[in-house]
Amino acid sequence: MARRGDSVIGLDLGKRVFKGVALKRRGDARFVLTNFASRELPAEIETPDQLAQEVKALVKELGGAGGKGCAVAFSDPGSLLRIIEQPTTPVDLLRNALRLNGLAVLNQDCKEFVLDVTLATANSANDGSTSTDAGEAGSVAVQNNVATKTKYLVGGMLREQVKQVTQAFGKAKVSPDILQLAPVCSFNAFEFAYPEIFTNDAFLLLDMGHSQSTVLIGNKGELVLVRSIDYGGKELSQALTAEGALEQHAAWTMITEGDAGMADICRGSLVRLATEVRNSIGFFEGQCEESIHRIFVSGGLARAEAVLQTLSDELGLPCEIWDPLETCEVALPAGKRSSLPHEFVSLNVACGAAFEYLNH
Repeated sequence: MARRGDSVIGLDLGKRVFKGVALKRRGDARFVLTNFASRELPAEIETPDQLAQEVKALVKELGGAGGKGCAVAFSDPGSLLRIIEQPTTPVDLLRNALRLNGLAVLNQDCKEFVLDVTLATANSANDGSTSTDAGEAGSVAVQNNVATKTKYLVGGMLREQVKQVTQAFGKAKVSPDILQLAPVCSFNAFEFAYPEIFTNDAFLLLDMGHSQSTVLIGNKGELVLVRSIDYGGKELSQALTAEGALEQHAAWTMITEGDAGMADICRGSLVRLATEVRNSIGFFEGQCEESIHRIFVSGGLARAEAVLQTLSDELGLPCEIWDPLETCEVALPAGKRSSLPHEFVSLNVACGAAFEYLNH
């Protein structure tokens, strides 16, 4: 494979807002944010032409795609994301097994999906093989004929969606180098932003989107649980506006100003999300000898202090926003620089896509 360039645009194709970042590599491990942008969609995207129009506008706001790579993250409730455990197998062989007989590997019909697979552990060898070194303290010698098992992450997009995305980017004259699922990009972004926590601790990432939220639990560099929850900003907004009886901006203003009635409505709506997150934590802690001590939150809803405080109260754990650009340098125009503190909480997926491109 040809060596990738030192500049990339990362795009997050969400359900209501498209986000993007432009990153440049300086040296071996220094990344610089040179631009970012977001576009709220006027309506549901239904055709490749509509998608192409929005992608083209977003890429233009990011400074164009000329000379840059392009990494795209896709978010959709119909996507497939599973952690499976298999006898240790080279990834290329497992990829072929999924392509030829996904039903046998995943126990579900996968004919409508375009599938790919990778190791669930970030620091494992890329070919899925294992090795031991008898000279290392604490290493364990394993007989070659003993079958070991490894966890793999399988992701899939519906073929019709892949076709639509491919056609749209062709019409927009943008060529994606990478197409990934949004939760995987969020996990990758956290690894780059908080390497110490990622490598040494158990952690929970809660990404609150428009139509659904995603829970990712990692433990010492390994993704051990991924869940989609049918709750997002759309549902909370409907509760706060009484299904449209109150203007949305007015409802959020009342929340910001500490209106007691609105705070109660917010709490009542978020209870369902908190319950699902609590169940995920309970499952993880029941399976592993580790505990979750805090929750890292991203997505548009995380901008509201009332949302973070309510989740913290309901879960009994601190819920805090995290910055995917924590280890990046920033080289932005003054206008963009001033708005970054408000926007970074929603850039985790776009950053993760861009990091994946630059890291290879």
